[in-house]
Amino acid sequence: MRMLVIGPPGAGKGTQAERIAGRYGIPAISTGDIFRANVSQGTPLGRQAKDFMDRGAYVPDELTNALVLDRLAQDDTASGFLLDGFPRTLPQVSTLDDCLAEQGGALDAVVQLVAESDEVVTRLLKRAELQGRSDDTEDVIRTRLEVYREQTHPLVAVYADRGLLVSVDAVGDPDEVTERILTAIGGRVIG
Repeated sequence: MRMLVIGPPGAGKGTQAERIAGRYGIPAISTGDIFRANVSQGTPLGRQAKDFMDRGAYVPDELTNALVLDRLAQDDTASGFLLDGFPRTLPQVSTLDDCLAEQGGALDAVVQLVAESDEVVTRLLKRAELQGRSDDTEDVIRTRLEVYREQTHPLVAVYADRGLLVSVDAVGDPDEVTERILTAIGGRVIG
């Protein structure tokens, strides 16, 4: 069972990835969490990533690819995984495709969380206040939304063309959103 969650910043990808991964007994792999851990630990990757993150820009593909491919090679992903934050660009889609093909697999489902820009800005500003996240200022959030529209939203068409995409309204109570996702992916995955 191999899935990914895609959507704009603040759509609830992290929350829903953890819930859905828990439901199916697979690891949720969040590139954002991995980057933030590296930043807080002051690792070389973290120092490189911090500059991009503070500007609301994507961490370059080569850094992101290396990190994610290393994570996907770990034993706990043998029975599947749920990716949150990867792929974010068309070249990253190719990298993931190649990695999965080498393992003799492919994605089973892609969940697109849909939320309006004003909704996600409000969510992220609240999260920044609660969690003290320096990468969640309004200017950075709006930049991240624009970067998402330009670089990541095109992936929606790629996965729709492959018949993998399910779109889910991400606005509302998190429990309701989880139920919408489980209903949408229904028979696509074995759980």
